[in-house]
Amino acid sequence: KDFSLTNEKDAHSSDSDENSERGNWSNKGDYLLSMVGYAVGLGNVWRFPYLTYQNGGGAFLIPYTLMLALAGLPLFFMECSLGQFASLGPVSIWRILPLFQGVGITMVIISTFVTIYYNVIIAYALYYLFASFQKVLPWSDCFSWADEFCSKTRIVSDCNTTLHGEIIHANYSFIMSNNLTCINGTITYKPVQFPSEQYWNKVALQRSSGLDETGRIVWYLALCLLLSWMIVGAALFKGIKSSGKVVYFTALFPYVILLILLVRGATLEGALDGIQYYIGRQSNITKLMEAEVWKDAATQIFYSLSVAWGGLVALSSYNKFHNNCYSDAILVCVTNCVTSIFAGFAIFSILGHMAFVSQRPVSEVVDSGFELAFVAYPEALSKLPVSPLWSFLFFFMLLLLGLDSQFATIETLTTTIQDISPRVMKKLRMPVTLGLCALLFLLGLICVTQAGIYWVNLIDHFCAGWGILIAAVLEIIGIIYIYGGNRFIEDIEMMIGKKSSSFWLWWRMCWFFITPVLLMAILIWSLITFSHPTYGSVLYPTWGTAVGWCMIIFCVIWIPIVAIVKIVKAEGNLVQRIVSCCRPAANWGPYLECHRGERYSHIVDPKKKKEHEIPTVSAFVY
Repeated sequence: KDFSLTNEKDAHSSDSDENSERGNWSNKGDYLLSMVGYAVGLGNVWRFPYLTYQNGGGAFLIPYTLMLALAGLPLFFMECSLGQFASLGPVSIWRILPLFQGVGITMVIISTFVTIYYNVIIAYALYYLFASFQKVLPWSDCFSWADEFCSKTRIVSDCNTTLHGEIIHANYSFIMSNNLTCINGTITYKPVQFPSEQYWNKVALQRSSGLDETGRIVWYLALCLLLSWMIVGAALFKGIKSSGKVVYFTALFPYVILLILLVRGATLEGALDGIQYYIGRQSNITKLMEAEVWKDAATQIFYSLSVAWGGLVALSSYNKFHNNCYSDAILVCVTNCVTSIFAGFAIFSILGHMAFVSQRPVSEVVDSGFELAFVAYPEALSKLPVSPLWSFLFFFMLLLLGLDSQFATIETLTTTIQDISPRVMKKLRMPVTLGLCALLFLLGLICVTQAGIYWVNLIDHFCAGWGILIAAVLEIIGIIYIYGGNRFIEDIEMMIGKKSSSFWLWWRMCWFFITPVLLMAILIWSLITFSHPTYGSVLYPTWGTAVGWCMIIFCVIWIPIVAIVKIVKAEGNLVQRIVSCCRPAANWGPYLECHRGERYSHIVDPKKKKEHEIPTVSAFVY
């Protein structure tokens, strides 16, 4: 037993680590690829290209780039610096401002909700990956599972025609039987569904009529979900020492596949039409006058970079103290945005070919989210020669994009556990990690029932929205206005060296004014434009919407609860208690004594604090 415990300790930290207690990344590449893998996810492939097309094509890149500079990058740099400075996870990091420690708890709980449904999407990709190992793709035609509405082409219902010199309206069978022709612009088509759409709903999901009809667990999706959690557990059983190596494949290989898909797509007829819809002649500069376009750009940047989820703080906490987090933040953010643009070319070139083959405008085959990943794009791939190969590559890419984001999210949760109970994680890292994966698998089973897609959509609609925005707004207000922006800059300079006042001018402008104003605007806009959740044309029952509200309330309620607990436990009158809770905790500062310098020479050694003895909610109160 002693031998196994020693191995467990060495698995997460080694003799070469600067921080022997928490461990460090084996090298800079492990960290950067983990960050790229976390930031670059499914949204880069299935949301950004659609937003670009919808919001003026190439013109959309102007607000997108501006929002990167004004909102995304400042928050990203702040979180990376914060985690690296104190070498703590998203909850314990709030020693910086004890009153706001509930913000860290909110981040972790939202990440937990999201990781449950995110792995279900990975399970969908696994299912389609396995389904691609057939000579004929099962969604390439209307097979035995299809109904009468399934068709590979549009079916004419009726139209106007000329008969004996008069214009009449007739059904298409009458027109064909009398060798008549339809007058252009008068054709009405029957409501049909493409094979890929029916396969997604009837076979893959076995989708029920709504949230009210839970149905049974879809066994093959449950097995795919189990496999996806086994992959995550296997990659993380040694913490960052194992996941840091896995990401060399999971973060880099999607770029190879995107390049292959782009080259193949560019050689197809109609590809140019697709790309022109994406970013070419269809660009509409007047769209920039619409507030919705700027809101979409800010929202996409915010969610794409994964700020305010806690993951950036957790991953950066394993950096060495003097790592240049400034250049890392810029590199990862730029890589994320370039990936989004690059993915758009790969997606739209093949969708352009699909439009050409099916003789429809590109606007009718473009979609986002699940419809793009599991309906429109598979339909397009099924029309290519050697279609199983292209289908395999596409879904393998989705699998990898999802997995490395999932690795980072689970690492966020295990880092939180480690900060609360470091002794447990040193001895039992593997059982704790595998146990966490098993628990999240069980919680995710409701998402692989016949009503599972409705649950996935519901969690995404509520948890991945306002909660993150609220956490981000409070995070930047707390650190810049209460802890002190200039004080925070001094902390950063302890890591990356002294910089000139002109160097910090841009960051001060963003942190003190621009970024919080933008985040508040997005939050208010989201609240004003709130709509009840729907999936396609299916409306959610009232109780379903109520469950969504309960989820988001459960996520954010810890912010006031922890603040109240802190104030109650403080000493003095009410004002004195609030003021004391707005000051950094006695043990706030660099984790290792050798990095504290004069500014933090007074720090209380965290090893002397009995944090790990405080259970559950109180564990977050130092």
